[in-house]
Amino acid sequence: MWVDPDTPEERHKSRSSRGDTWELVMSDEFNSPGRSFRPGDDHLWTSLEKPDGVNDAMEVYAHNKTTTVCDADTGVCSFQIELDDSVVQLQVWNSFMKTPGFQNVTFFYRGGMVQTWNKFCLQGGMVEVRAQLPGAMSKSSGNPDSLLGPTARAKSLRYYPTWPGIWMMGNLGRAIFSGSTNRMWPFSYDECDPHIFKPSNQRISACEAEPGSGMNPHQGRGAPEIDIVEGGGTTISASIQVGPGMPPNFRVVPPEDENVLCIYSSSCKTPGANTPGIPESVYIGERGHKSWYQQLRYAANNFCQRNASERQRYSTVKASLRAGIEDNVCSLKECPASLDINSDLGYMYPHDSERWGVNTNGTCFSAINSYMGEFICSPGNPDPGCKPLKDAPVLPSGESTFAFQMDALSANFPVHLAVYTDFVTYQVEWVPGPKGYVRWMLSDQPLYEIPAQTITEPPQDKGNTNPRKIMIEEPMYIIFNVAMSSKWGAQPPNPKNPCRGDGKDPIVNRICDSFPMHLKIDYIRVYQDLSNESIMSVGCDPKTHPTRQWIIDHLEE
Repeated sequence: MWVDPDTPEERHKSRSSRGDTWELVMSDEFNSPGRSFRPGDDHLWTSLEKPDGVNDAMEVYAHNKTTTVCDADTGVCSFQIELDDSVVQLQVWNSFMKTPGFQNVTFFYRGGMVQTWNKFCLQGGMVEVRAQLPGAMSKSSGNPDSLLGPTARAKSLRYYPTWPGIWMMGNLGRAIFSGSTNRMWPFSYDECDPHIFKPSNQRISACEAEPGSGMNPHQGRGAPEIDIVEGGGTTISASIQVGPGMPPNFRVVPPEDENVLCIYSSSCKTPGANTPGIPESVYIGERGHKSWYQQLRYAANNFCQRNASERQRYSTVKASLRAGIEDNVCSLKECPASLDINSDLGYMYPHDSERWGVNTNGTCFSAINSYMGEFICSPGNPDPGCKPLKDAPVLPSGESTFAFQMDALSANFPVHLAVYTDFVTYQVEWVPGPKGYVRWMLSDQPLYEIPAQTITEPPQDKGNTNPRKIMIEEPMYIIFNVAMSSKWGAQPPNPKNPCRGDGKDPIVNRICDSFPMHLKIDYIRVYQDLSNESIMSVGCDPKTHPTRQWIIDHLEE
């Protein structure tokens, strides 16, 4: 019922990165123009009419910003999200005010989000999406990148102001419905050990013998996240977001610099604050154990132009790591191209000369993302890890409180201009289980991979205090959206204000004249291993991970 009859017969099978044949289990070719995704109108997708409330968002989502369009010039039919610079004023509930209540909020953009929540879910598989990302690429925009070819590297950050997302989330939490995601996102944890992690921080904990609402006893549950494509600008993120996160003594050293955002430019003066693991004397010498996630696998975006100055040799990188790195900043002369000294440098394929983590071609290369997660708190929580607001709210009596770290295992890969001027094929291959993995690809070429053991067997100290998570196995639904944020690297002109500001900056005016911008998706196809040995499945309410009764019992969230 989920396979679009317009999907070509030759695309009903796909070969996995491990050489296995997987079958098509869902597809949408978006070949019928004018589709409506309002609730009840579509068998697969549901659009939202709701303000975005995460990541310092500046947009509201609207039903009429999502549809399907057939281009008369190219003949390509696609799903589209339109983002415009309309100013919208709304009353929204704010739990973080001293006295929680409604407040007037101005949003400066209107975009769209569609979800397959509680309709189509998958546990494992390969998701393939052919998409064109939004950006100011016309000649009238003034974007200097528009004069370059499709393989040139995107450089002019300000002309790519949007934050598109193609991603998945566990069905127990509905994206941007915070009541459903509190203490649910992004857990992938199935242990009961109060000395390691406080069970009350996880809404459905493995410590519960009778969790109710159809949940299995003693099974930790959550709503983890897999980002197939996240963000715009000159780099795109590939990531998973899971919880609970690592304790402070396994994380990057907190910067003591005046500008704590120095970590995003690797300019921190505080020893150890730029990259996990270096200087070695700060991490191994003082902590006595390794830090952050080990053996992550990074690869090149070989569709972008080469830069001879970025070429590396494995022998040089290996010798540098063996000698130990005492610099406070990773350089391509000493570190892997990923800038992650704990990453895998093994062969990518048997009988192949290419290695993970080494940029032998000098093309764009995936690198460790400086964003590694956040400390999540309930309003007014006095936990030392929480950041109190000037007017901290007074907690209502009996309200569940929470304070915990979540982790983002993320790589940023520089993009070539074709991602903004043409359709590019993005893929993520997700195999659940202790021997599984998540792999990101561009047209079958690997970009980044997270082996299951990276999550299930993290570094430990003498007390074994680092939580052991499980490889993501929740039934996950699919989301397309375009947001605008004042928090991330890709931002519109005049964040938290109308796009044009005072209207006197001609460059800003040309960028703002480029709205509306569009995320275009030619198709989505999902493949799974349907062999007898596979644990992959389709469905939002599997017996191994039920969700239906929980959702029914918590509809008000």
